[in-house]
This record gives sequence, structure tokens and C-alpha cells, in this order.
Amino acid sequence: MDVSFLGGPRPQRGVGVVAPFDFALDRELWRWVPDEVSLHLTRTPFVPVEVSLDLARLVSEHETLGDAVRALTAVAPEAVAYACTSGSFVGGIAGERAMRAAMSLAGAPPSVTTSGALLEALDELRIRRVALVTPYTVSVTRALEEFVAEAGVQVTGCAFMGLTRHIWQVPYRDVVAMARQAVVRPGSADALFISCTNLPTYDVIPQLEAELRIPVLSANQVTMWAALRRMGTRAVGPYQALLDEAARAWPPVLPEETQEGWT
Repeated sequence: MDVSFLGGPRPQRGVGVVAPFDFALDRELWRWVPDEVSLHLTRTPFVPVEVSLDLARLVSEHETLGDAVRALTAVAPEAVAYACTSGSFVGGIAGERAMRAAMSLAGAPPSVTTSGALLEALDELRIRRVALVTPYTVSVTRALEEFVAEAGVQVTGCAFMGLTRHIWQVPYRDVVAMARQAVVRPGSADALFISCTNLPTYDVIPQLEAELRIPVLSANQVTMWAALRRMGTRAVGPYQALLDEAARAWPPVLPEETQEGWT
């Protein structure tokens, strides 16, 4: 069969992603990516440690980052993202900057981390007060609060789940319940951030924004937004205020159908 008439494949643009060994939401990351961009994922080596500050430190070691980045450069991505919230806030703002420096030293093109992308997103939307939702234990959650406060952003409310494993299995209804708990009263926060790249959030973002009437950010959302912005392109996220300026007027207009798994 002669397939020369197809003329393809089209030129490929890529984002390299370094994820923790237990990351299970590859498909969710792809939902924020436009058709002309591919994701190239690699994972950190397995360690027999549950989600904790110790694990956050292990999966963000500079040697581990360097090895992952060098593997990704073989496919020439235009940007590299470290997709782990706790791993990129555990060392504070200085630690996050040092991680990006280590990635650059290993040969990364423009690089981002999830926690660095969060600070960029808060700045983009001019957020000075934020509520937090995390699946973490209290100690990991407190480290996130300290990271955000170090950036000069006030934490107005927080809800956490206390999980140490299988975070990707949390249903949307639990995420929604935590969000309602974190935003203690209308007007108390300028935005809500849902932490952890292993926590599913794509479909709940527009629904929560409509209910809470504030921007809702999530770990995977800000990571893809920041990485794609480094490439001069935009993340895909209808009815998400960070990605869709039309959604920044409250209340946003939502599609009539209800997303599966919302209730």
C-alpha cells in the first residue's frame, strides 16, 4: 500500500515530564495538552516509602533529577517539568530554585516545577489570599502552607485528607468536599489550590469555580500551564480561569451536561 500521499508525520513538539515513581495520572496530564504537543514521561526510581516529607526529599534529590533530565533530552523536548508538588516545596523557595538549576545543569531546556508553577499562577492571577486542599498528612500539608507563606501569600483556610498512598484513587466527590471545607466563607480567599499531581482534578475545576466564585488551581493544571507557556503555546482547559480569560468573569457560563463522577 502506498502511503506517501499522507505526507506525515507532522513535526512533533514535546514536553518532558519527570514524575515520582507512583504517579498514576498520565492520562489527566494529556488532557491539558494541545494536539500538536506530545508528553514524554519518565519516573524517579522506586523507593519503599509512603507519601511523607521523607519521600518528598527522596524523589527530589538533585542526582535523581539529573538522571531523569538526561534521559529526557534524548527526545529533545522544548521544556521539562518536574511534576511533583511536595517534592518541589519541601525545600522551600530556595530549594525549588535549586531544583530548577540542577535540571538546567543536567541539560534541560526551559524547566518548571509544580510548586514553582503554582507561584507563577498565583502571580498571574494576582492572588494574595489562597485556600488549600491536600491529600497529605498534617506534616506535609504544613510544609506547603509554609512554602506559600514564604512567597508572601496568605493561607486563609486548609483541608487535608491524611493519605499516605493510593492518592490517585480519591473520587471527585471527596475533592469537592475538601474544597468546600477549605473555603471557610465566601470572600475569604482569592483562589483555591488543590495540591498533589496524583490527585484527579480536571473535571472538578470549572464546577468548583462556578460554586465558589474564585479561580481554582490544581497541581497538574499549573504544571502543564507553565511548561506549555515556556514553549509559547497554551494549555487546554475550557472554563478554567487560569487558562481561559472568559472564565474569569463570575459566574462563568458552564456547559449544560454534568461531568461524570461529579456527584
